[in-house]
Amino acid sequence: MVEGLDHDEQRAWQGLLAVMLVGIPQVERTFRTHGLVHIEYGLLNTLATGPLRLSDLATLGNVSISRLSHRVSKLVERGYVQLRPDENDGRASVAEITAEGRAVVAAIAPEHARALREVLFDHLTPAQVAALADAMQSVGAKLGACMEDGRPKEQAGPGPTGCG
Repeated sequence: MVEGLDHDEQRAWQGLLAVMLVGIPQVERTFRTHGLVHIEYGLLNTLATGPLRLSDLATLGNVSISRLSHRVSKLVERGYVQLRPDENDGRASVAEITAEGRAVVAAIAPEHARALREVLFDHLTPAQVAALADAMQSVGAKLGACMEDGRPKEQAGPGPTGCG
């Protein structure tokens, strides 16, 4: 037992650990069989909505520029992503998913959704899913991660936020 946590905090922490240590590896198998790691699949999913400057992709993916650069290079090598100069700023690059990248996302998506449901959502009522979503969005936003609409929830109003 973690000292200082009350009963519900302890239960929440144990559940989160179980999801991270047991559930996530099960979900990761859905894209590992296609030669991708979690971050690469996430980047392809993000790019499936449209081309993005690398800096924006890093922000939305909650990854450093150096980690993004390494992963995007692998996706380019595999033919899933192409890079081009930004039309508005020649110093920046834009990443765009290719037809082959879209095909791999389309092949993985149903398996990935099924695995997420089996590991997590099938065990919850709709009210519990909504409560979990609210809780995790709040935690992610407090950690500074880009959430929901591409910005931390607390900063979801107008103006610059650093997300997207």
